[in-house]
Formats: sequence, structure tokens, C-alpha cells
Amino acid sequence: MKPTLLVLAAGMGSRYGSLKQMDGLGPCGEAIIDYSIYDAIRAGFGKVVFVIRHSFAEPFQKIYNKERFGGRIEVAFAFQELEYIPEGYSIPEGREKPWGTNHAVMMAKDIINEPFAVINADDFYGKESYQTMGDYLRTIEESKGKYAMVGYHLENTLSEFGSVSRGVCTTDHEDHLIGVVERTSIERKGDIICFTEGGTDTVLDPKCFVSMNFWGFTPEYFNYSEEIFKSFLSAETIKTNLKAEFFIPYVVDVLIKRGDAKLKVLNCDAKWFGVTYKEDRPFVVNKIQSLIEAGVYPRSLWGK
Repeated sequence: MKPTLLVLAAGMGSRYGSLKQMDGLGPCGEAIIDYSIYDAIRAGFGKVVFVIRHSFAEPFQKIYNKERFGGRIEVAFAFQELEYIPEGYSIPEGREKPWGTNHAVMMAKDIINEPFAVINADDFYGKESYQTMGDYLRTIEESKGKYAMVGYHLENTLSEFGSVSRGVCTTDHEDHLIGVVERTSIERKGDIICFTEGGTDTVLDPKCFVSMNFWGFTPEYFNYSEEIFKSFLSAETIKTNLKAEFFIPYVVDVLIKRGDAKLKVLNCDAKWFGVTYKEDRPFVVNKIQSLIEAGVYPRSLWGK
């Protein structure tokens, strides 16, 4: 069975200033999503599922359909909205912010029945990462609780134009994840890289592994997620912290500590880059052009 690629595209790009998931960066108007799908097809993925919002569904689905990709991969859509929570639970008064990345993953439960990878729509992961993840997912087709992520060194994942959020990882001697903590204000300050919390800077190792939200799971992950989400919604802090998010690293950390899962950190030679801020755009455009000139990608991905 071919693995599925789950693309988290529901974010509206508040820092970037536009719907960055659809921003044409390639020479023929290709967005980062296009390069992700192209790499996934080459790596043997059979289906792509986009998690989007109803507010921009029409223009998004008009562009990213099966015909765009020449029928080379199956295409499906799932929707993430604030009100999509388990029966019997309520949205705290004043809450406007969506529930985060793992909530987005949960929206695809009825669509995905095979091993699947999860990526961000606005991150460029590199073709090697899809091959590495695809190969791994094909080995765990009949397994449960054997998950994976593609690891990147923190120093290679920063933006020059503002802070970023990263899942900071610790691993054992076999490259299994021991724990992951989401840090939401990471940036370079002089000669150090640090995150800021409560007005205090904490220094991070530039070589430490971080998650760029490139994960590999099997379908039982959806059931685990729903169970943990209910506990998350029941916490008293949710009523007062109206911006609290249900991140993938949070769920993974719970499962590892409970002993329900082991997660392999996959190393590959791929280079990550992305467009967190509008100022990142020229760098990404130039980087894609250099990959085209090196023969990694054709000038027109879909031959149009």
C-alpha cells in the first residue's frame, strides 16, 4: 500500500501577510506545495490530503485538484475549524484561535487508512526527505506505534526576519525520540540561538534536532489524538489561555512517555527552507531557481 501525504494548509499566514500556501515562487507559478507534491510522487506516495479552511476552500480547490497533478496522485480535502471538537466539549468564551497542528491532523481521520506523513504547506523539505520518509512508512504498514520524524539541525531552520516556532528534540543512542518540547519564540541573538519565555532568554544548542513538522504515523494515531485532545480540552488552563494550541509534538511526547509509541528520528541530506515572513520570499525564489539549474527539478513541474 502506498503511503499518504497529509498537508497542513489551514493556516492563514498572519505573519506572512497573505495566503502563502498559494504564493507562486517557482518560474511557472508553482508554490512550495507543488514541489512537495512533486517530491512525494517521486517517492511513491499515492494520495495527498489537504487540510484547509472553508473560508478559502473554493480558490484552493480550484487550483490544487487531481488534474493539476496530471492524475499522478489521488487528491482529497479535510477541513479544520475552531468548532470541530468532540461532542460534549465546548469552546471557551472569547476563543478565536484554531486549535493547532494536531487538531488539523485529526480532521483527516475518515480519509486516511494507511501509513501517512504530515508536512506544513509552507515548508520546503527537499526531495531526499520524502524518499527517506516514504521508505520508512512502507516498512511499518502492519505496525502500530512505530512513528518517525525527519530531523533538522536548529541552526539550519531559522529566519533572518523574526522568531520561529520549533519542536526541540532529545534522542537516545539509537536516534529514537525521548522528548520534544514546542518552543515558540526562537531566534538568533548575536552569537547565540535562544528562545524567549516569560521575558527570559534560554540558550539552545545550534546542532540540536528540531521538528519541522515532517512526521510519519500509522492510522491508530488518530484515536490516540482524540483521546489526548479530550484531556487537553478538559484542562482548566484552556479556559484562561485562549491561545493554547494542541501541537503534534505535545501528543507525540505524551505517547512516548506513556510507552504507547516509539519514534525514530530520520536523518537525511535534505536542506529545509520556508517562508515564515514575506521577507523570506526572495531567498526561497532564488533557492528554487538554483535547484532547477542543478537539475533537481524541471522548470515547469507539471508541464504546463
